[in-house]
Amino acid sequence: MATEVETWSNAQQHDGVFSFDENGAQAGRPYGEEDDGLNEAEVNGNWTPQEKALHEARLKAKAKRRLRKNSSRNSTSDSISESGELAGGDPHSPKGKLNASDRKSRTGKGRGLPKKGGAGGKGVWGAAGMVYEVEEPDARDPNYDESAQGDTVYATVVPELDERELEKTVNPIVQEYFEHGDTKEVQMLLKELNLGHHKYEFSSLAVSLSLEGKASHRELTSRLLSDLSGKVLSQSDMARAFDKMLKELPDLILDTPEAPQMLGQFIARAIADHVLPMAFLDRYKGKVDCEHARAALDRAAVLLSMKKEIVRLDNVWGVGGGLRPVKHLIKEMNLLLKEYLISGEVSEAEHCVRDLEVPHFHHELVYEAIVMVLESKGDTAIHMMVKLLQALWKTGLITVDQMNRGFQRVYDELPEISLDVPHAHSIMETFVDLCYQESVINKQLRDACPSRGRKRFVSEGDGGLIKN
Repeated sequence: MATEVETWSNAQQHDGVFSFDENGAQAGRPYGEEDDGLNEAEVNGNWTPQEKALHEARLKAKAKRRLRKNSSRNSTSDSISESGELAGGDPHSPKGKLNASDRKSRTGKGRGLPKKGGAGGKGVWGAAGMVYEVEEPDARDPNYDESAQGDTVYATVVPELDERELEKTVNPIVQEYFEHGDTKEVQMLLKELNLGHHKYEFSSLAVSLSLEGKASHRELTSRLLSDLSGKVLSQSDMARAFDKMLKELPDLILDTPEAPQMLGQFIARAIADHVLPMAFLDRYKGKVDCEHARAALDRAAVLLSMKKEIVRLDNVWGVGGGLRPVKHLIKEMNLLLKEYLISGEVSEAEHCVRDLEVPHFHHELVYEAIVMVLESKGDTAIHMMVKLLQALWKTGLITVDQMNRGFQRVYDELPEISLDVPHAHSIMETFVDLCYQESVINKQLRDACPSRGRKRFVSEGDGGLIKN
């Protein structure tokens, strides 16, 4: 029986094919790693050379697998140590395991640093502080253009404004100019725009806006056209703009009934300022069918034909508001009040006050009106001035502050006025009472009116005593 078992164990392999022993284990395969030495000794003593070579090849392959496994564990521990975690820990512990979503190298060859030193990735143009220099064109580039090489000039391209965009852009510029009056700022803003072949329309838009405004706005517009002529706009551009406005007069007259006369004054002022050529009017002689355009051209011709009118055309619109000298404003107010006393037209006086455009100086109008009443004879002037002040007060042309300031100035100067007008105090009291009755002034201002105490002598029988 022993001989049969030995023969069975020696015949475990035949022609390179493994069989199984009596315990069900594969022949030549160790049961455990701790039995490797024992099995190797037994095999070396009993196996054939062919079996021995095959077993040695199996052992070398197992050694390589064991070496590769140990090296992978060591590299994993090193990478964990570099990333800030504990090195040398158990790779099977939660701390030793690598995150499945970690994008770092798992082979142990990486250093745990970001790609390209932080200069790579989506939306990144390079590392911090990196300066890109101008690259020379590459002749091998498919987009390389040999004719375009050389001195390259870079310039900002501003799109040309069409007619609708031009109106939206120019209107705010002109409206702001009416506030500050700086022609240089307008000139700078226009140079930043690409007006193109619609350049002439700036002049027509500015004149159209000034027709709807005040006299000071028209004066500012004439100055603007004079300053822009030769710098931004040429004489041909100006002539083209006025040609367009002459054609549009039937539409302009709907909003501004006085548009033909105003446009004629613009044309005369432009010719006097050398904005338009002197032959501008000659081109229209006998060629105008529109009656409104004919009226505008006739107005310009009359102004230019008057003796020395070209010199005086600088004030064709009058000097605007606060730009006028004080003496000139006082003279205008005196003339206004004298014309009112002659005509008695309150509406015309209101219109003249509005044209002065000096609401901050209306206290002077009140002062001059009261002084004119004190120097006049009769009660007619008193009642007419009360009516005028009442109308100006109701329309809001004269405010409470301006009214009170004008009366207070007369109160302060009344002693000096009484030297020339002996009855100034009594006339002043009468005028103040009427103004209070018509609600032109309040009670406090009426009570502030100074009164001179009258001294009356009694009869001679009293011994010439003075009663208080």
